[in-house]
Amino acid sequence: MAGTVTGPSSFGPKRLHSLPAVEKQGGDAMSVTEVELGDDHADITRHDTFVTGVPYATFDRLRREEPVSWWDEDGSRGFWALTRYRDVIAAERQPEVFSSAKGIRLEDMDEEETEARRTLMEMDPPGHTRYRRLVSRVFTRKAVLAYEDAIRTLARQVVDEVHGTPLVDFTDLVARRLPMRMLGRLLDLPPDDYDWLVTRGDALIANSDPDFTDYVVDQVDTSAYRLLPFRSPVAVELIGYGREAFEARRRHPSEDVLTALLAPMPNGEHLSEAELGNFFCLLVAAGNDTTRYSMAASMKALVERPALLSALAEEPGRLDVAVDEMLRWTSVTMHFRRTAAQDTELGGKQIRAGDKVVLWFVAANYDPEQFPDPYHFDAERRPNDHVTFGLKTPHLCLGAHLARMELRVLFEELLPRIDSAAFAGPTERLRSNFIAGIKHLPLEISWK
Repeated sequence: MAGTVTGPSSFGPKRLHSLPAVEKQGGDAMSVTEVELGDDHADITRHDTFVTGVPYATFDRLRREEPVSWWDEDGSRGFWALTRYRDVIAAERQPEVFSSAKGIRLEDMDEEETEARRTLMEMDPPGHTRYRRLVSRVFTRKAVLAYEDAIRTLARQVVDEVHGTPLVDFTDLVARRLPMRMLGRLLDLPPDDYDWLVTRGDALIANSDPDFTDYVVDQVDTSAYRLLPFRSPVAVELIGYGREAFEARRRHPSEDVLTALLAPMPNGEHLSEAELGNFFCLLVAAGNDTTRYSMAASMKALVERPALLSALAEEPGRLDVAVDEMLRWTSVTMHFRRTAAQDTELGGKQIRAGDKVVLWFVAANYDPEQFPDPYHFDAERRPNDHVTFGLKTPHLCLGAHLARMELRVLFEELLPRIDSAAFAGPTERLRSNFIAGIKHLPLEISWK
């Protein structure tokens, strides 16, 4: 269904491809850009749908017409899709009704698979709370503030490495480097291993993209690996690496995350070897990729808005607020799945116990009821209660404070050194309906 639109927050029909959006500072137009909305009847169950970008027009239509909608899946049992902000928040705040214990991705798993692959993310309170306390002290706001000097040093190194290079793949040469270097410090791992760890993490979290793995989950038979994290044989390598790292911490404890995971829980129990291996895989994959893709998509947004890029370069103090708009805008983790623990009602729909319920954060973050003019990138947006990290819920992202600081510090170091930037080729996106990732962002940069 194609049509015209009257403005960024219009509830009328959307164009299939783009929406004019005027970026403003004060009352003056800064630049005009095009926001790609995609098809308004896209199939959100398919990974291929998202290769051309997030189908925002489809999520707009669903919020208007059927904010809690049922979707059939090929070879699976279907799911409810939540696309309205208030419904996503309601589900997140009721873990006793909308459980994480059966998995947080669309994939169906039997009990054996679920137990074999369980991490912190596939738990509900109170078990989730006990587990989380093991490592939360390393990621608190206070703890992360102490990392700022280290992050800034690493960010300067990354920028120095590309400074003066006219053609830059921003994802590969900038966004890919800083998160893994910081994570490596938190895990106290050898810098020579970082590139290897990144490639293995990519193979896990991007297990639907043939550029990152030979074991594409919907294209080849991966049943032999069904008991491994992300259904990938690469997990064997990471678990083996993690086992050696944990053994080293047992001999020589330090103040890192791995040592924290070896400590007893409040009930005196320790994580099993399987739990340690799964958590290590999660740290390497989620601790690197999501921040990388947030950085890349944020840079893309700024290149599309050159006046804003220049303004933030002149006043980097504005980034403290702008970073939350970057996080809302990019919405890298597009959804998490829950499973109804009991019969319930949401958005006027009767949901039965055992049904899969998918919380589309990327749709909630563009809900005009919560975010006026959602397709306007507003670097001064306040309030900005985006759900990119889960907001104030039991499953608030463990690395939220760290990711926010990495984004802010990177752009504080990068933008003042850029005179101008333009696209030097097509943007290439991850083949995934789970992670909104920009694989390649070629830029032509004029440096100061």
